[in-house]
Amino acid sequence: MNKLTIGQMAQLNHVSEQTLRYYDKLGLLKPNEVDKETGYRYYSIKQSARLDMIQYMKSLGMSLKDIKEQLNNCDIGLIKSILEQKSKQIDEQIEALKFQKRAVERAIISYERYETSPPDGTIVLEFIGKRKVYSYETEINFYEYGLEAYEEILRNLKQDLKNKGLPQIYFCNAGNIVSQENIMERKFISSEIFVFVDREYVPAQLIKTIPANIYLCIYCNKFDKEISYAYRLLDEIEKCNYTIAGDYICEVIADLPDYDDNERGMFFRLQVPVKID
Repeated sequence: MNKLTIGQMAQLNHVSEQTLRYYDKLGLLKPNEVDKETGYRYYSIKQSARLDMIQYMKSLGMSLKDIKEQLNNCDIGLIKSILEQKSKQIDEQIEALKFQKRAVERAIISYERYETSPPDGTIVLEFIGKRKVYSYETEINFYEYGLEAYEEILRNLKQDLKNKGLPQIYFCNAGNIVSQENIMERKFISSEIFVFVDREYVPAQLIKTIPANIYLCIYCNKFDKEISYAYRLLDEIEKCNYTIAGDYICEVIADLPDYDDNERGMFFRLQVPVKID
């Protein structure tokens, strides 16, 4: 088998004829002989060694341009440098995929919670475990403004996460906090917005802890219902003789792909930590 047709060479090396034609065009692997009359390409089986090297370098993630340069120059030091750079690139891709997988997991949990949540307007007493959040100071009381201001605040939060080098997977299901002092006086004053985060991906100094507690919660399906529903919650606390034991939290359980009049679709869990005497 001294002279191989392009079909035989392709079959022998488990590549397509199109690949061999492309390698010929790039100057990566020229046929050993080309019939001047027919234009047929013929290869020597010994050229399989060069094809093996091309396939090996390609499997390492090297570009065809770099492979051609290395095969022409045979600079081992340069090959090593390219591979070290590729290794770093792969590490970055793995890290990005880890964040992407975590984002998918968080989204699944979010929608499962939405599917199993009580209907709009339901008041329930729940134990909620300790949660980690990254909090952002808006410098305005956004309860004095509308949904447009809320969307602007979210833009600022998104930029702040980027500035801090935090994964963008956390830019979802944002919530806000009203201090215990204000909520006890039924004052809706809040300039603190937050997102839930994972300890392993966020520096400890940027994390705030929401303690575990029994919370009286009410579920809400509209942005403009929050304050009226929160008053219902506070009325229920008084009726049951509970004691407010911490900050009021408005938590977005799920961002919904439901845009009525371009308004963000959200499902909330409004919650106040209580002590039951």
